[in-house]
Amino acid sequence: MLAPHLPRIGGADPDTARAVRAILDDVRTSRDAAVREHTKRLDGVDLAPEQWEVPGVRCQDALEKIPRAVHAALQTAVRRVRGYHARQADEGFLERDEHGTEIGMRVVPLERVGLYVPGGKAAYPSTVIMNAVPAVVAGVAEIVMVTPPGRGGETPDVVLAAARLAGVDRVFRIGGAQAIAALAYGTRTIPRVDKIVGPGNRFVTEAKRQVAGEVGIDMMAGPTEVLIIADGHADVRFIAADMIAQAEHDEDACAWCVTTSTVLADALDNELARQVARAPRKTIVERSLAAHGVVVVVPDLDSAVEVANRRAPEHLEVLTRDPWPVARRIRHAGAIFVGASTPEPVGDYLAGPSHVLPTSGTARYVSPLGVYDFVKRISVIGYSEWQLEQDAAHIIALAEAEGLFGHAEAVRVRQGAVSRQPSAARRSERPEG
Repeated sequence: MLAPHLPRIGGADPDTARAVRAILDDVRTSRDAAVREHTKRLDGVDLAPEQWEVPGVRCQDALEKIPRAVHAALQTAVRRVRGYHARQADEGFLERDEHGTEIGMRVVPLERVGLYVPGGKAAYPSTVIMNAVPAVVAGVAEIVMVTPPGRGGETPDVVLAAARLAGVDRVFRIGGAQAIAALAYGTRTIPRVDKIVGPGNRFVTEAKRQVAGEVGIDMMAGPTEVLIIADGHADVRFIAADMIAQAEHDEDACAWCVTTSTVLADALDNELARQVARAPRKTIVERSLAAHGVVVVVPDLDSAVEVANRRAPEHLEVLTRDPWPVARRIRHAGAIFVGASTPEPVGDYLAGPSHVLPTSGTARYVSPLGVYDFVKRISVIGYSEWQLEQDAAHIIALAEAEGLFGHAEAVRVRQGAVSRQPSAARRSERPEG
């Protein structure tokens, strides 16, 4: 019954994949010239490479221009996101035993990260904050942001203000697959990055898929989605509002309600119709709900939890009489919103955790964006002479079992022959960075 409605993870359609491949190849070969040409062709804006970067003074000016209420909201969001993600910081470890052997792990921030922020006709300052702040907390040396130019070549003040507050180092007015290519390969104007994060349209998503390996990427973002678990105590108005909030993103957005109440399910249709009628994005909401809106009636909350875990949604709301016991049984979700006072938009903007979440069922094995996405871990091994002597026979036996004579010999040649000179002083504290 549920199978036809479950998401399927796959690549882009062949036409999109071919178009993106052509852009990537063009940028790899012609660099800035190709980026300029594709921006002119696709965005209708012709900017010379020296015009792409937004000066820092322009970002500061934007911060001073935005309404005071928006400024305060952005500051609050940055503070909350920074506070939450600071708890994710991992210092690594280095342990030394009584014989001098040291085993550890260094945690090192990435040097340069690229942040893609959708733009053109819309402004998404929350995307800037939710992607950039965890990178800043991680200690990334440089954050390079790209965003499509508007028709006049400008970037909205609120986006530039968010970049300033969030800690973005450089902002470039380019977008689309050509921007992903520029970040992945580097051009004379756009620096090459180590990892690309941030959402985009199907061309941006496909470009990230195709450059993965050349650079790191955060995740393959699909259409946004919400699943609401509700019992007979839930307010149908809240459920309808939250489904519409998700559906208004675009026609591919997905909104589910899984309920134990047939009364609520019957009332939901009428409530959705009533609220959709006054929605500014009515057409998008109607198409989204018609194609991807699902109401599942289940006999009990055990079954509701089972459905939710099978669906593994990006956002999961629990609107039940006693929500926490239900929430604790959810194993697969990008983020869980517990109780009637926690609509999904609090996570989009202000709660603290990054709103960059796994979609399309990938919450079964993918985590939300966090500090850990902006660091790499390096194993550290420092054997003492005593430990090598203790382990030599085991290592040699395993190497010979795999037919690797050189591996065995690299250990065998050291047996009894390791320099007896005093060992260099070993550090026993936690490794830096």
